[in-house]
Amino acid sequence: MNDNTEKAYIKRINIVIDYIENNLAKELSLEGLSKKACYSPFHFHRLFKFITGEPINEFISRKRIERIAAILLVGTNASITELAFRYGFSSGNAFSRAFKNFYGISPTAFKSKNKISKIGVDSKSIEKYICQIDNALDWIKMNGQIEIKKLSEMTLIGITHIGEFNKVGDSYEKLIKWMTTKDLLNVPNLKAVTVYHDNPKVTDPSKVRLSTCFTAHEDVPVESPVKKVLIKEGYYAVGTFEIAPDSFSKAWDSTCVWVLENGYEFEDGHYFELYHNDHSTHPEHKFIVDICIPTKKPNTKNRHSSKKSERTDNDNLIPCGKQSEEDRIQKDYKKLLACIKGLRTYLKKTYPIDYKTGSIYQGNINFSYFPFTPISLKNQKLKIVIIFSYNKMQFGICLAGQNRQIQKKYWDIFRNSDWNKYHIPNNLEGFSIVEHILMERPNLNNFNTLYQHLEAEAMKFIGDIVEVLDL
Repeated sequence: MNDNTEKAYIKRINIVIDYIENNLAKELSLEGLSKKACYSPFHFHRLFKFITGEPINEFISRKRIERIAAILLVGTNASITELAFRYGFSSGNAFSRAFKNFYGISPTAFKSKNKISKIGVDSKSIEKYICQIDNALDWIKMNGQIEIKKLSEMTLIGITHIGEFNKVGDSYEKLIKWMTTKDLLNVPNLKAVTVYHDNPKVTDPSKVRLSTCFTAHEDVPVESPVKKVLIKEGYYAVGTFEIAPDSFSKAWDSTCVWVLENGYEFEDGHYFELYHNDHSTHPEHKFIVDICIPTKKPNTKNRHSSKKSERTDNDNLIPCGKQSEEDRIQKDYKKLLACIKGLRTYLKKTYPIDYKTGSIYQGNINFSYFPFTPISLKNQKLKIVIIFSYNKMQFGICLAGQNRQIQKKYWDIFRNSDWNKYHIPNNLEGFSIVEHILMERPNLNNFNTLYQHLEAEAMKFIGDIVEVLDL
């Protein structure tokens, strides 16, 4: 294979890899991907394995598993089953088997092992967790500043680098050499950018893929191995730091903590570092860098606000460390957990025969829940879920399906009926078919009174659901 032929092959395979990474939630067939590479399926399959070292189906499966693992690592409101369906797995069980084969542990165990939840751990772990959070936020105050920004679309030119982080500099040198021959280095406001296509915490280091890039105009022509990389317009948590090379991991971890602590949600997209200086000319050889993490658009309507903590529509971030009254209330983790556990025990003892009471789900920093389902609904593959939201300080209840297909079936039934006794979500992004608020800002000073009130409200909701479904 001559050099030009190899470059052509690599260019086409890179186009397909970029498409896969940007469309993991869509159907990805061999025929469709081979067309994008302009090869027959047979030739494409062989060429893809030759270039990447992995068969195409294994590559897609690995990318999907790693994407879900990365989401679980930083925290999400979505359940593991929801993520499995979103990223192309036929069922939660199929995903769990694939995940365990890949990482050696179940998704639930992975989540518990790699991320301590605020709720659902013993008091010593809670103290340790709070200490870790405080340390991260203090570190940010001393070393940088973070804000939510809406970034415009950005076109980059870059070279793909796989594995061996200590050789990333070689990729930059190769790119600079190419840009020198094209007279592209004398551009005003030229910035170097490292784009991460994989999370080093969930991807084998030998397979971590990133792009070493520089900013460029859209019409700049490129040739293999140089390619164009597009950073999409959107909202990003942007942490600006002045740090030594060995502090990058701390800066990334602290920025992720900041996103979670301030109530934002992560979004699929490119995570990247944008450099504002040549660190070799810095007096202390430090990098002045923006660490950029894609987030969902801030929801100003549902966010808590106070004189000290307020988010406006101008896309600016709350200064880190400021907390609303609700945030301070949520720090009484032990009492909240005792309340939720006590409610589950109360209901399980009160309804030991006709109801199935499940375990408490504690894997999210925003809410915990447990199933409390009458047998008649369970037989229809439905479940009742009692939820406590730490952000909103409220108990809720909902009807949910045991899988995505059941959820859609019954959601369609309710949406297409004239029944409107309780709230029916406008879409299936969550797991609720029908939902209702049981109590806002509960009084935690008298658990018995609280449990009786929640029991009465929950049984009324369940009775109405059973009646309308005629079960």
